[in-house]
Amino acid sequence: MAQKESQRKHCESSIRSVFFVGNSKTPVPTLLTSQSNAVTPNVLRAHMPELDTLRGIAVLSVVLFHSFGFRYGLTGLTGIPKILVGATLVGWVGVNLFFVLSGFLITGILLDTRHREDYYRRFYVRRALRILPVYYAVLILMAIVSRTGLMTHRVSWSFLGLSAIYLANVTGLFGVPMQFGTLWSLAVEEHFYLLWPTAARFFSRRGLAVLALLICFACPALRALYYWRGYDMGTGYTWLCADGLALGALLAIFLRSQWESRLRLKQLAFGSLIASVAAFAVGTPFGILLGSRWLGATFRETTLDLFFFGLILATLLIGTSRWKAVVNRPTLQLLGEISYGVYLIHRLVIAVVEGVFSRRVPHLYAAQGNFGRMLLLFCVTGSCTGILAWLSRWYFEEPFLRLKGRLAGSPADTRSKSAQIPLLTGVEPDVTGN
Repeated sequence: MAQKESQRKHCESSIRSVFFVGNSKTPVPTLLTSQSNAVTPNVLRAHMPELDTLRGIAVLSVVLFHSFGFRYGLTGLTGIPKILVGATLVGWVGVNLFFVLSGFLITGILLDTRHREDYYRRFYVRRALRILPVYYAVLILMAIVSRTGLMTHRVSWSFLGLSAIYLANVTGLFGVPMQFGTLWSLAVEEHFYLLWPTAARFFSRRGLAVLALLICFACPALRALYYWRGYDMGTGYTWLCADGLALGALLAIFLRSQWESRLRLKQLAFGSLIASVAAFAVGTPFGILLGSRWLGATFRETTLDLFFFGLILATLLIGTSRWKAVVNRPTLQLLGEISYGVYLIHRLVIAVVEGVFSRRVPHLYAAQGNFGRMLLLFCVTGSCTGILAWLSRWYFEEPFLRLKGRLAGSPADTRSKSAQIPLLTGVEPDVTGN
């Protein structure tokens, strides 16, 4: 009898660990199969490692885009090299994946902590410690390196100044050309961080969902207006590309709703993926692939964001199934863990390597049309980027991250007395732009 009682208590403890976080008595939303009462693994967890795989895919696609297709184009290439380089031309969509992923993760953090007394301080201090040190370090490094002759061009003080206050995506409005393209998406994310926490704090979940839906409709409408009037769409104006963040926010809200179930999530993921693929297939004759003509300029971003909405949801479902090994790839997860640093510095590394090669070994620098030279330059820039990002993550960024508990407050001593909210997203996401 004593053995049976011990087994019963152990079973109850295991079940409680699934439904509760720490000592909180507030149950975590769980996903039940509609066919039976068996408990399935919760899609929302303190750490969702499969999302690191998606981060790795997103940043790798952007790096390949800038290293091959964007840099050299297809001129002079034939056969398999042309196909491989051509495939990298779509790598810019990694930014869209980052946007949807960021909207999902950040909204989840805000919803799970919005009843805390230290809501704003905790969020902004933790975000600042995660993002600002390495961001400003890269700006300083960019200013120094571009004035030492290591790069083929100089980054102006005007661009650096606007980037320092996260206006890199609207420099054109000030008559300043875009000189370091990867910073525009980080500006969009910062604008999201500035405004969205207040909305998440004061709107109900339903109200927040309505607001996110309005953004999802407003951005395509503005893109259509810009196209009709012939306005310059710039480099990622926030009001023209915030729908990706809003769509990710909708996913975070839905996963915390009373209507979610594993069956519904599967249907939603499958439906989103099929709808986006069908939209591209139907819209191809109307310029949706190239973003040309009215339909493409208006709905290409929407269709991409819808695809990544479904991809993220499908990845979460697979990551909590017996097939989780499919979406838990160690190499991509390692890349995902350092994705912020990789994204920030890879263009700077490319510029420095090109500057050095153009003076020291000009015959290797002239790689257009020569796939072998392209690969050589990529091996050099990719290796340098990976090493620098890894060193930055663990030896520069980590000391700042350790300050989070001290400066932002720990869950144990600063949790709101009015509502004990379990932290489903206790691990802060590495969000990039892009």
